[in-house]
Amino acid sequence: MEVSELMSKLFKIPLVLEPQKEGGWTVTSPVLPELVTEVDNLRQLDEVVRDALNAVKELYEDMGKEFPAGLIADGMKSPVWFESLISAEP
Repeated sequence: MEVSELMSKLFKIPLVLEPQKEGGWTVTSPVLPELVTEVDNLRQLDEVVRDALNAVKELYEDMGKEFPAGLIADGMKSPVWFESLISAEP
């Protein structure tokens, strides 16, 4: 996959991880209220959010609703600033 093709599929989406009493986290986004999912292991976060995002995109298409253009990362034209959770040794 070329860099331009990869960048055209990247999205900048703020996420909120809310810890659950029974373990794991509920994942939501303040800019996409339809994005709601759960994850037990943070190593699976990328995969779980990707699946939820694809479901939201499909929902928008089915409803004829335009996906917010401001959430598409256009790293080929400007820098992309993002935050990430990184596991590191204490």
